[in-house]
Amino acid sequence: MSGQGFSAEEIDTSRPHPARMYDYYLGGWDNYEVDRAAAERVIEVHPQVRLSARANRAFLHRAVREAVDSGIRQIIDIGTGIPTSPNTHEVAREAAPGVRVAYVDNDPIVATHAGAKLTHAGGTGFVHADVREPETILDSPVVQDLIDFREPVALLLVAVLHFVKDEEDPAGIVAALGRALPSGSRLVLSHATEEPYEGYAAGRTDVQARDGVVNVYKNATAALSLRGRAAVEPLFGDFELLDPGLVRVPLWRPDGPVPDAEELNNTIFYGGVGCKK
Repeated sequence: MSGQGFSAEEIDTSRPHPARMYDYYLGGWDNYEVDRAAAERVIEVHPQVRLSARANRAFLHRAVREAVDSGIRQIIDIGTGIPTSPNTHEVAREAAPGVRVAYVDNDPIVATHAGAKLTHAGGTGFVHADVREPETILDSPVVQDLIDFREPVALLLVAVLHFVKDEEDPAGIVAALGRALPSGSRLVLSHATEEPYEGYAAGRTDVQARDGVVNVYKNATAALSLRGRAAVEPLFGDFELLDPGLVRVPLWRPDGPVPDAEELNNTIFYGGVGCKK
């Protein structure tokens, strides 16, 4: 049994899990054969998926730094995924050692790694819960212990809402989480899209690749709901987007060279950071 109380039998290895597939895209080893096989099918139809995953991870790091630089000292990271260093608390504490982080994920294997890689340093905790249950997350003892809702919070929803179906009301989920946060809080959000990059002259949606990726995830523990910019931006609700708005993730306050239009077209994540007024 792990520290979170999961036996090996309780971890579903019969179907691929998006968190474990994402770990594989990032070059990690905390995945199973079923996850690797599914990820390879995605890579076959969309070879740039690893590029997208790494760009999305870099966006997370830059957005966390922005939040900490703005004075925020507490973070709720929902859809944490398999721990991959540097993790959120490691990035945040480079600037402010006292930042507190509550990690949340619905995958038992993430929970089994949490004690060793996420919660060992103090000032961090892990909640085994699903983003579709915002009240469960907010009311959990870990969040209540770590997070002072009288002070600004950075809420991270990075590469998670595209696993929430329209009928599950992703906007309502964000709104429920956002209502608990005070003025000055940040919402860091990224989301997969099927839209071509608007600045790419040859840009178009590769229908075969899109359908191939979506079909792989239909057999996973969570299906993939790709959305365009016009559908993603309203998810920010009452959070006012900071410059440069909702953009392909490499374009959000880059700290290095900006990719060319073709690479941006192949980077399938939109990302943005909102501030609650």
